[in-house]
Amino acid sequence: MWTYHPELLAVPVPRYTSFPTAAEFDQTVGAEAFVQALEAVTGEVSLYVHIPFCQKICWYCGCNTSVANRTDRVSGYLDALHREIGLVAERLPQGARVTRIAFGGGSPNGIPPVDFVRLVDALTLQFPASRPVLSIELDPRTMGREWAAVIGAVGITRASLGVQTFAPGLQQAIGRVQPAWMIEETTAMLRAAGIDSLNFDLMYGLPGQTMADLEDSLARTAALGADRIALFGYAHVPHLIARQRKIDAHALPDAEQRFAMAARGHAVLVEAGYVPIGFDHFARPGDALAQAALSGSLRRNFQGFTEDKAPVLLGLGASSISGFPELLVQNEKNTGRYRMMLSQDRIAANRGIRRRGEDRRRGAVIEALLCRGRAPIPRDLQCKAWPLLLPYFDAGLCDSDGEDLVILPQGLPYARSIAARFDPYRKDSLRRFSSAV
Repeated sequence: MWTYHPELLAVPVPRYTSFPTAAEFDQTVGAEAFVQALEAVTGEVSLYVHIPFCQKICWYCGCNTSVANRTDRVSGYLDALHREIGLVAERLPQGARVTRIAFGGGSPNGIPPVDFVRLVDALTLQFPASRPVLSIELDPRTMGREWAAVIGAVGITRASLGVQTFAPGLQQAIGRVQPAWMIEETTAMLRAAGIDSLNFDLMYGLPGQTMADLEDSLARTAALGADRIALFGYAHVPHLIARQRKIDAHALPDAEQRFAMAARGHAVLVEAGYVPIGFDHFARPGDALAQAALSGSLRRNFQGFTEDKAPVLLGLGASSISGFPELLVQNEKNTGRYRMMLSQDRIAANRGIRRRGEDRRRGAVIEALLCRGRAPIPRDLQCKAWPLLLPYFDAGLCDSDGEDLVILPQGLPYARSIAARFDPYRKDSLRRFSSAV
């Protein structure tokens, strides 16, 4: 289905969950700018709550997380998070309404269920809410009946499971051992608890992974009825993520093999009835994400592809990012410093960037290309981008349709690379981002 053009994938590019990307954040933008933007919010608001703990740390993981093996460290973090909830909630105008709350990490089920219930109570009591949609990321290895009961009791309807692969040998190779029965039991418990949109995170490009391994994981995932699937390529960057040094780099598939896996994964899931969402996500036709893609209302934010229409996303917790129309701002990454700041009742935001008019204009182009596969390009941007896009035009990966740039079916795996041609910040991305496929 897809043709491999290695020269067009040679430069690593961002995933563009924001524009400008977090690589452009600096400390000239922080708490003062965050509070100013927060106090001007009206309408719909989404919350993202970061819980940076897991019972076990996977070797491939690039998330801001640590082992939840010290009660004092977990409780200290949760105390700080409760303080932040209070500080942010009291500054959010009453005219705003929280319509979504997402819990991520790490693994939210890496903390005791009773602490999670207290967290949900604090959010729903202190923020003005309008029957918010609740979602959560989960680790099957620490999922039990007590957690399933909590999920049902608080009304969570969407969940994402970190599955990655069903192959036992590959699980050993990446430090995430979870037998198939564990994933099957977790799926059954979540459905019984009221989860009506269930996502499986899967990976290709793992050490020693074969096409048969990938096809088996995809088949098992479809058989278990996953409503959404995120199929990511493993990014091996041990110079940035020290825990990845435990992974055997010599066993990793090469770039062409990774491309073939991505292509095969796309074909298998489309044949199984899934709607492709961008390049690496898929959803069943009845799922809200698929409906957004088909209707042209799909969006992209720090949580990836979404049907969420809220113009404001508030991030709570260490390293979480808040997005406003004219501002992107991130909390302190280090959990120790985050706790210290909140112990002094200080807003934790400490780095970010203001989104100028030009940033918003280019960001709209990038988002449209990734979400809808086409975007109207103003004349002045055409003059700058068309010369850079000539190799993609010549390869039949994209085309112009009047004022629109259109990514053709063959160009789907090159979407991020094509979008990057509208990013003026991309001068030297080799050390900062992963490969596009």
